Parts: sequence; structure tokens; C-alpha cells
Amino acid sequence: MTAAGSVFLLATLLSLAFTVAHNHSGAADTYHVSVGHLFLLKCLFVDVHTNVTWSREGSRNLSLPTGVEVRDGLLWFLPVQMSHSGSYTCEKRGKTGLSRVTFEVSVSSEECPDPSETTFLTREVSGSLPCKQAEIFTLKKTGKIRWMKDCHPVERPGKPISVDESGQMRLPAASERDAGKYTCFVDIRLNGRNYTAARSIQLTINNDTVFVEPEVVFPQQEVVVVEEGTRVELQCLAYIGVSENEETEMYWTVGNNYSDDYEGLTASWKYIHDRGRVYGHSTLSISKVLRQFLNVPISCNVLNSVGRKDGVVWLQEADHSALYTSVALCLAASLAVLALAAAFLFFKVDLVLAYRKLLRHFSKQQAPDGKLYDAYVSYLRSDNWCSSETASLALQVLPEVLEKQHGYSLYIRGRDDCPGEAVHDAIAVTVRQCRRLIIILSSEIKSSSDCKSNEEPLRANQNQLCYEQKVGLYDALTQNDPRVILVEIDGPVDYSCMPESLRYIKGKQGALKWKKPSLGTHKPTKLRSNRNFWKNLRYHMPSVSAGRLQTLV
Repeated sequence: MTAAGSVFLLATLLSLAFTVAHNHSGAADTYHVSVGHLFLLKCLFVDVHTNVTWSREGSRNLSLPTGVEVRDGLLWFLPVQMSHSGSYTCEKRGKTGLSRVTFEVSVSSEECPDPSETTFLTREVSGSLPCKQAEIFTLKKTGKIRWMKDCHPVERPGKPISVDESGQMRLPAASERDAGKYTCFVDIRLNGRNYTAARSIQLTINNDTVFVEPEVVFPQQEVVVVEEGTRVELQCLAYIGVSENEETEMYWTVGNNYSDDYEGLTASWKYIHDRGRVYGHSTLSISKVLRQFLNVPISCNVLNSVGRKDGVVWLQEADHSALYTSVALCLAASLAVLALAAAFLFFKVDLVLAYRKLLRHFSKQQAPDGKLYDAYVSYLRSDNWCSSETASLALQVLPEVLEKQHGYSLYIRGRDDCPGEAVHDAIAVTVRQCRRLIIILSSEIKSSSDCKSNEEPLRANQNQLCYEQKVGLYDALTQNDPRVILVEIDGPVDYSCMPESLRYIKGKQGALKWKKPSLGTHKPTKLRSNRNFWKNLRYHMPSVSAGRLQTLV
């Protein structure tokens, strides 16, 4: 940090530390300025983001005079005129209410304005005079900095003066001849125009060295939260008196040991002048926070011939328990969601069937949807193409389980169709009156030429099967009604001989597998051997109303 930055930072801290000494007590600060100079007036405790209202007291409408304007919360005099003399009030509204601060601006026609404050230096002791142009230096467009004593160039015998980048003038070994009015001139260029800002300060030399008891401004039992193994810097500010004192010392201790006893600990300190007061500012740099530095008093000690004071700071390790708890809860919640999702996928069929069963006891009668049957059962009946197991599944097993045990209504071609009716018309009407289309496919179908060829006549049952598939699959693909359920029997089925629409249904939703029971198996055993088949078939079938189930009891 530069010297200018340090002075500006400390000026802000000291303004906060000595609030009682400012306008909150009712008195107004007086600023002495000269005609033709640039002057910036800042409201107390305000930054560029604070909404501030400025006004001039004594005017009819409290408006600002010509040549005075507000920029970023600062009151700009561009430049100062004799008519600008008067009282100016800034108002800011915060959480605690409305705050008002009044400043008095006194304008003179002299090149060097009157001093606004007095600072003291001790004879034969080196000291510094601040330029008092903090607002000007924040513009970062300053040029030449000049000091004048009693409005004449500074001429001093002995050691020469020096001026740093913040405008502070260093006076080595001050003497009575150094007393007087000092004016700091700063040249600045804004918006293509050249301006000069000037502020004066009165220097008084004390013949006797004045010692006062030091006072630690901060830290005062402060706690600093740190991470073990990281770097940290601790700051200490102490009031020393009105002049620098060579007998003053500032040092740090960790517990009962000096900071110099530890490797990686570096301490430094310097004098800072503000409003005629001298402060000591010390920094303790800890390159790596060790476990032994935690929860022990780290003291900033200030010592002179009058007394000794210390300020204590504690290093405390950051508490990550809340973070760990949050992470653990998030992980547990994520795992629980994944477990529930996996359980749902694994037990989806059982959960849906259980939900339907539970819903029957609480739901009202379902509204009619215009359908007469729950499913249309389609299969190839020809003795040359269809095994007795396919016919047994369609005509015996499905009705035994779905109709008698679970209350479904099925339309099975070969059982429910009427002789002599127009086959194609009856199939089209009946398929559209069913909620599902169950197509039983056998592994014995070897060729698709019977369903696709126009060169040789189709046998009656093959023609009916192809038409059932044509009507049902078209409606299923275009209107999703009826929904198609594929059932494979007697091993894998060759879909290359089947319509493209049927192959699409197979690729999209798959097919249910009916396991052919071994010969001699009793009917209850035959049904239990395909337990997963029945659960999946009921999952794909629509829900049965409670009224139809009661008729089965």
C-alpha cells in the first residue's frame, strides 16, 4: 500500500473513531479557501455510492450558487468565488434516519488561505505536515505539489525538507524558526482546464518534549477467523501524542513470547500524523497460520516513558461444521432420491398395480369412454401357422386370468365373432371399441410374403390377421388408441417378415414373453410359472373399475 493510501485509510478510520468530536455535537467545521482555487468538500461518513443532498443555508430556495455542483457525493467549487462564502449542509438518509452535517466555507482574496487547523511538533524532533488534500489526491490526476511558508517559498537552513507522493512534507529536527503558516498547493488538470487546490495548516513548535500515555485504538479483544496454513496480517493503531517520540516502542507478543521468537512472523510500524495528533500503526505479518497460534492472545504492545498499553486479538479457526453438515445432507438427499428412483424403476409394475387396487376403494365411478372391451386379442388361427399353445393362450389362459380373476372384458377373434358378418367391417368397428390391442406372435411365422404379396391369394385367417394389424396399428400410431401389447410365444420371433409398423412398436416398447410350460404341468403351476408375465400384462392393461370387480366376488 502506498503512503497516500495509508494516510487516506487512516484518515477514514480516525474519522470514525472520533465521531463525537465532529459536527454531530452541533458545531460546524470551518474551511478556509482562497478565490480562484479548486476546492472539494466531502460530507462525513459518505462514499461515492451514498445518496447525498447538498444545500446552501441562507438562500431562498436552498439552491447551490453558480460554480458549485455535486459530483459523486462531493461538493465541487469550480473554482472558488467570493460569493461562495457561507454555510453548506449535506443530508443523507440511512437505516438510522436522516443525518445532517453543516460546514462553514470562508473565502478570502489572499493567494494563501487561512489555516483551518493547528498541528504541533516538538523541538529537535522530526515531524511531518499533511497536505490536507485527500479528496484531490483521490482524483489521481494531480501534477506538481508545492509548499509555501507564510505564502513564500520554503527556505530552511540545515537538513532540507522532503515531500512524498501524498503531499506530506517532512521536517527533520524541527526548530522554532519552522513555526508558521504552511500552504500546500496541488496542480491538477480536469476536463481540459488547469486548476490549483490550496489548503493551509498552522505549525506550532513545542519547546519541551510532551509525553502522554499511549492509547490503543484497535484491536480491542478482537477475534479474527482464519484458515490454518494461510497467510494473515494483523493491524494495530495507537495514539501516541502530538509529536513523534523516539522513546515510543510498538511490538507484538504471542502468548508470553515475542513475535521475533517465531519463524514466519514479521512486525513493522510507523508514525502517522492526523489532525495534529500522532499515531503509531503496526502490522504483524504471519506467513502461515500454525495450530499453536490459534486461540491464544496475540497482543500489540505500545510502550513509552509514561505508560504501557496493549490491544489483544485472537485467531480462531473457521468453523466448517455447518458446511460439512450441509454437504452431508445434500449427499444424503441425493442418494435418497437416487435410491427412490431406482426402487421405483425396479418395483414400478408392483407400485402401479398396488396404486390401482388402492384407488378402486376411494375413487368414484369412472366416466364412460365409449369403449365396449378392454382388449382385442389377435392371433393367427390357421392350423398350418398356429400351434395349439397359441390357441390355448388366446382362448383359454387369457380369459381364465384376465376375465375371471381380474374382471377384464376381452374380444377374442374366433370366440366372439359372429358367423356370416362382414369380416373387415366387423374387425374395424370392434378394434376401435377396444382399449388395448393384444397381438400374439408365434416363432413359427417364417415369412412375410403371405401378408405382403399381391400375387397369390391370402388364406382367410392370414388375411384377417393382417387386417387386424393394419387397422389397430394405424390407430395406435396416429391416435395412440388403442394401445398395442405384443406377446411372444414359443421363443424369439422373426420380425423381418412383419409390417414396418409392428417392427416400430417392438423397437419402441418391446414385447412380453410367454413361457411355454412343460408337458404335464397342472394349470395352477402353469399360471405361477408366468407370474412376471401376468404382472406386466396387467400393468399394460387399463385399470378395472370397482363395479366390475364386485361382480366377480
